[in-house]
This record gives sequence, C-alpha cells and structure tokens, in this order.
Amino acid sequence: MNSIHRLLLLLAATTIFAMGLILIFSTTSAEVLDHDLDKSTHQSLIKQIYYAAAGLVLAWGLHKIGYRNLLRYSAPLLILFTLLLLLTLIPGIGREVNGSRRWLNIAGLSLQPSEFVKYLIPAYFIHYVLKAQEGVFTFLHFLKLVATVSVPMVLILVEPNNGTTAVIAMTLVVLFLLTRIPFIYWAWPLLAFTLVVGTFAMQLPYVTARLRVYLNPELDLKGKGHQPHQAKIAAGSGKLFGKGPGNGLQKLSYLPEAQNDYIAAIFAEEFGFLGILALITLYVILASQGFAIAYHCPDRGGFYMAACITFLISFQAFLNLGVVSGLLPSTGLNLPLFSQGGSSLMANISAVFLLLNISSYQRVEET
Repeated sequence: MNSIHRLLLLLAATTIFAMGLILIFSTTSAEVLDHDLDKSTHQSLIKQIYYAAAGLVLAWGLHKIGYRNLLRYSAPLLILFTLLLLLTLIPGIGREVNGSRRWLNIAGLSLQPSEFVKYLIPAYFIHYVLKAQEGVFTFLHFLKLVATVSVPMVLILVEPNNGTTAVIAMTLVVLFLLTRIPFIYWAWPLLAFTLVVGTFAMQLPYVTARLRVYLNPELDLKGKGHQPHQAKIAAGSGKLFGKGPGNGLQKLSYLPEAQNDYIAAIFAEEFGFLGILALITLYVILASQGFAIAYHCPDRGGFYMAACITFLISFQAFLNLGVVSGLLPSTGLNLPLFSQGGSSLMANISAVFLLLNISSYQRVEET
C-alpha cells in the first residue's frame, strides 16, 4: 500500500511539472515572437529545466539526509536563510523586481530565500515543540517559539511579500492544531489581533480601494484590475474543450507575465474546463497521497512534517487557482510545480522528495 502512495505522489507531481513546461514554452515563446525580442523562444523553457535539475540535486541530497536530520538541523538552517532574507533587503546585494526585494544571485542562480523559509519555519517549529513536549510545554516556550519564527516572517513581509507571509502564518495555525498547543495560548490572541488589524485596515483608503477593485476589476482596468479581468476573459473563452495547445490569445500581451501567477488562466484558455478539471484532479491526488503518507507515518515528527508539506503545496494551489478564477484577491503566489519560478520549483521538488523520504522510513519500519 505504501508503494502505491509513493507512486501516485510521484506520478501526480511529475505530470503537473510536465504540463507546466508545455504552458511555459507556449506562453513565453509567444511573448518573444509578439514583441520581436532578441532572445530564443526556448530560453524560459531551458531555464525552467535548469532549475528543475538543480532542484533534483537538492532533493536527492535531502532525501539522503532524511527528514529526521532536517528537523535536527532546522535551527542553523533557519538562521542561515534568515541572514539571506536580510541580504535581499540591502541595496546593491538584493535584486529588486517590480518594487520588491526578494532575490539574490548565487552561483548563477536567482535565489528567493523566502521559498525555502516556507518549509524551514515549520521544520524548526516541529523540532522545537517535540523537544519542549518531552517535559512540560509552557506559555514561555510558546512565546520563545513565536518570537523566533516571527523574525524571518517580518523580513519577508518587509520585502514586501504578503502572500508568502500569509501562507506561513496559516501553516503555523495548522501546526498549532496538530501539535495540540492550548487554544488559550494562540486562538484568542489571534482573534483579537485579527479584529483590531481588520478594523484599522478598513479605515485606510488604499485598502478599501483594493477591495473595490477585487470585487469589480473593471473599476481599474489599466491598473490593479487588469490581470484579474484578463484572466477571466482567458478562462471563460476556453469553454469546455479549450482553443487547443498554443492557440490562446491572452498570452499575446493581453495578460502580462502570464507564465507566473496567472499561468492557469492560459491553461484554461487552451485546454478548457476539462483541462483545468484534470489539473485540479492531479493536485487532489498529490494532496491525498501526501496526507496518506502523513497518516501512516511511524513517528510524530514525520507526521507533522508530511502534513505541513502537503498543506503548503495544496494550499498554495488553492490560493493561486482561486485568484485566477476571481474568487480570491491577488496574492502573488504561483502555482506549485506548474508556474515558472526557479526557487519555488526547487523548494517544491525538494518537498515532494521529503515526502518520499518520510514514506520510505515508514516502509522500512513496517517490514
């Protein structure tokens, strides 16, 4: 039974990645031809494969090290990547794109530390809680833990990268529930904080303006509402069967940088409702197998880690598809394993291999 979980997980992840390659080539090559750019139509495709190869090397290393050692060394790793987050904010070191400082150039690779921190914060949290719960887990333990993980989260927020910060926060809430941290430690303070911040935010003009544009993108078609509006046109024009591979029109400058956050809109245009349904089914398979691996894990550390990895991938997919369909406001999150993105791809490939590693521990200990 365990081998079936591993096979389905790997098959779903590989298929999602392969479909993503097709869409990345279709979208970026059309952009090159449409703007008569002085670069190869295969450049983005080759770059994505290059990052995938780097991700496989990293994933192989993590698979060999094992999730238990990853948890054991999560503290120094989190310190290292917190320093990298700090470097991204320094002018001349961090690379600024569209007003955000999220990237570093390391060994020819454009590295986005926050994509790895998404997985390192849960790993550190799990390691800390498991050690603390060997005795009595007090409110002081909880405060120390929250204070520690808040440092990289604040740095990510300053970049700014609100979507990633929100995803990490939701993952921590999931961990609070899984590890059975008393509600009085976090639930009531979180509720009070949310109410206060929400009330304050609703008084700010730019927040209310963003909400109006989210509800009616047509109010700002030349600004914040442009991408959501064009994404709806793309998805709707695909109808049931789509226009066919390569025949989409929205990638021709109508939906800018569609290969990133809005790639699912182009996929819906070219492959239709049935194509999107197939893509969602693949993510459901990936999520179900990941949670099955977590459920059958022989120790709590593996259970928590597998559950967090699966939640992170599936929750980001849910948010991205929600944005593309117009159900959710823009978050700036790409579609895991599918969208163009180097660090995100490397981190998610590594996460899938960690799931396989957790499953292999289970198989050895059950035989």
